[in-house]
Amino acid sequence: MKSRFFLFIIVLLAGLPALSSAKEIAYIDISSPDARKINIAVPWFINTAQPERLQPLGRDLADTLAKSLSFHGIFSLIASEQYGKRQDANWKSLGADFVVLGNYSLSATGINMEIRLLDVAGGDMLMGKRYDGSRNLEQNMLFRFCDAVIKEMTGQDGIASSKIAFVSDATGFKEVYVTDILGTNTRQITRHKNLVVSPRFLPGGRYLTYTSYHSGNQNLYITDLDQNTTTRPLSRRRGMNLAPAWSPDGTKMILTLSMDGNPDLFLLDRKGTIIKQLTQRSGINVSPTWAPDGKQIAFVSDRSGTPQIYVMNLRDSKVQRITFQGRENAEPSWSPKGDLITYSSLIEGTYQIFTIAPLPNARPQQITNDPGQHESPTWSPDGKQILFSLRKGKSQKVCAILKNGSVMRQLFEMPGNQTYPQWTIDNN
Repeated sequence: MKSRFFLFIIVLLAGLPALSSAKEIAYIDISSPDARKINIAVPWFINTAQPERLQPLGRDLADTLAKSLSFHGIFSLIASEQYGKRQDANWKSLGADFVVLGNYSLSATGINMEIRLLDVAGGDMLMGKRYDGSRNLEQNMLFRFCDAVIKEMTGQDGIASSKIAFVSDATGFKEVYVTDILGTNTRQITRHKNLVVSPRFLPGGRYLTYTSYHSGNQNLYITDLDQNTTTRPLSRRRGMNLAPAWSPDGTKMILTLSMDGNPDLFLLDRKGTIIKQLTQRSGINVSPTWAPDGKQIAFVSDRSGTPQIYVMNLRDSKVQRITFQGRENAEPSWSPKGDLITYSSLIEGTYQIFTIAPLPNARPQQITNDPGQHESPTWSPDGKQILFSLRKGKSQKVCAILKNGSVMRQLFEMPGNQTYPQWTIDNN
């Protein structure tokens, strides 16, 4: 089914009267071969105390907002150099569909911003917001406005306010980090000075689990990202305690344990107590991922002789294989929309990203098709993008691509290598 996007006129600027009713202004089918991106301009923000002067802060605010809008893959940015970076340009002659106009003022306590989204063709203000806060919340304000724009244009929440976890060896050890979508506010989470793998957010994004080898065993730990408290263990059973899949409500997890020798899947509660064993020695069973309705999981097993992806109904534990192409199919991730599973598949010596519907006889769709090893795919919270680690030679970087295979790009440039990316399950 084609993706359809509806635009509505709504005035949201605090303190201004709202329009009497919403008005549908456009109908966009971005899956159509003739569809084009929306042209948008984000000129430098104006300091209301000195409106005649363009200032570096106004440039930085506009640049952050422009990058976060572009990140969603539906906008084409009109370079500010084409219109002198000012807000009084002839937007129609530049081919702009929309323009974002921002003002700001500084005070002893922080910053105030007013941001408006204008429809160029109709000359109407579609949306406006006012934000007040300390200077360290500037980016948060801009991300919130970006997400509001995406919500109004697509009917779905934007993902600018979401977080990304990954493993980096920038310090000489593989540790877990968390950053924003632009890679501008990066925070080191672990300092074990040892190998850490498979970070996993709990729903809501406040808690993060990961597996570390620093104690001599592959143990599972959890940390509270809001409180910055000491990490505590969740599972320290002998052997693997690897890569949990958290239930949609965050009360349970499915974990790979090998305490009895064979790597199998177990259902545990949030405290790490085993509720039920799900697989029993039918090959190596790893990489669980939970369906958003909580009724099924997908996982990897080599019970057929090669690693393939299977789907299990949690009510009766019945298992069905869904991948049959590719020598190895691994690291599945279930879309938050529930319609697709993305995974990494070994094709002619190269790992590429695929998607497949979790149904019998479904045909896989190849998403990437370029040099390098594409590994550890994970969905964006809105189900429109796929994050993965791209390995070329000795370098590994975090990249993203739209689920239709377009707009592939490296997300951010950081020291060292970045692996095991994971998006927040939702962006609360």
